[in-house]
Amino acid sequence: MTSFLDYTTALRAKLPLWALLTTLLISSCSDPASVGLELAPGNNQIGVFYQEFNLDAQVVLLDSFNTVNSGVLVVGSESDEFFGKTEGTGYTRLYIDATDDRPRTEAILDSMFFYMEVVSVNGSNLDKPKKYKVHKLTQPILDTLYYNFDKLAFEGKAFAETDFTFGEVKDSVVKLSVTKEFQEELFGKMKGGTEFDNLFNFRKYFPGVAIKSNQADNTTIGVALGANTGITTYYHIDGDTVSSRYDINTFSSRSFNGIESDRSGTPIESVTEYGKSYEVGPIVGMKSTMAMALRIDTSPFDAFLDTLSGITFNQAQFTMGAIESQDEDNNPISGMVMIFVDQYNEPLRSSLNNVALYVQGDGQAQVLLDENGDKIPNNTYSTSAILAYDSEDKTYLAGITSHINAIYRGDLQRQNWLLYASTPTTGDDFKRSLRQFKVNKGKIKVKIIYSKSR
Repeated sequence: MTSFLDYTTALRAKLPLWALLTTLLISSCSDPASVGLELAPGNNQIGVFYQEFNLDAQVVLLDSFNTVNSGVLVVGSESDEFFGKTEGTGYTRLYIDATDDRPRTEAILDSMFFYMEVVSVNGSNLDKPKKYKVHKLTQPILDTLYYNFDKLAFEGKAFAETDFTFGEVKDSVVKLSVTKEFQEELFGKMKGGTEFDNLFNFRKYFPGVAIKSNQADNTTIGVALGANTGITTYYHIDGDTVSSRYDINTFSSRSFNGIESDRSGTPIESVTEYGKSYEVGPIVGMKSTMAMALRIDTSPFDAFLDTLSGITFNQAQFTMGAIESQDEDNNPISGMVMIFVDQYNEPLRSSLNNVALYVQGDGQAQVLLDENGDKIPNNTYSTSAILAYDSEDKTYLAGITSHINAIYRGDLQRQNWLLYASTPTTGDDFKRSLRQFKVNKGKIKVKIIYSKSR
């Protein structure tokens, strides 16, 4: 039988308590308040207990999901039995530096290409070619907010396209061929038109581009904006032996991602209202940029904590998974934070600076003191708890020991959570991809080890 000495030895060695649990001889617990399993039966001073319970989850389509200037264009088309058909189109302005040397009247065109700096790839059958097209916008991108459901008009015929096979490569600069008609028009403007005299003239002539993929490809890429994404022109002067280069890129260019979602015939077909929680059956899921998130009902904390007295929490974990299987190259969301939300799924905000409140990480201050010396929730994003994905177990895990302790002591009021795909280290991935995951609600749990003095 594993003794309490074994337990304390494991603590000193900093071994994971969940690993220790698998080696313990489990007996029934005589304390009706614990509902858990006493880990040290026979000890006269301290009992160590294990408690596990489920948390319910509902899907939420986030309201007013702004995708302006996320830094990455989300381009792809995906089909899934749960999420339906999802298509991402990247819209961006283009940029010229009016002080750069440009082709003049005597210049001779050598070649012209559109380049995309691909920084991420998620999808299926990456050993097969994927098609991408670039269209010229017929509507300008304005200095206003654009949301994931917004879109702009563009020319029906693409001026650049390619078929590209990624294979094992997940980041690459992809070269697209440009049509002869487009080359001749654009090069003519470069040489003699006023369209290239300054950035305002240029954007009036060329409002921007929309980048799209083939609807059957079932793959999404992230295209980084900057010097490596845009139009490159090579030209020479008669008699020169070396070509010159002129760049039209996406440096410092306003952009946004538009998402079209067809959920007909899926478990989430009824999810139509923004900000509303929906029960969709035993399987729930999240999908980035589509802005489908999860609301977690934490009310079982109350029923559990109300029965306890004189206890110390040794470890508490929030777990989801294993998640439902998906293609090897279709990576799930890598990490999430847990935002405190009200009944309308609006973030609860700090009384200090109106910043959204997050579950704080283990070992971090869970509360702060305001100017009156009263305790208020800590609103520091950089120290928030991270629900991180374990690719080996296909499970999401977050340590919430300090959070549970703060609720038990009365320092924090229990709140429901909204899971959001952003972390202090990775940034707001919810606006930079179409990553997704699905999980059975029966696999959304809290696991707690606590000690109780007799």
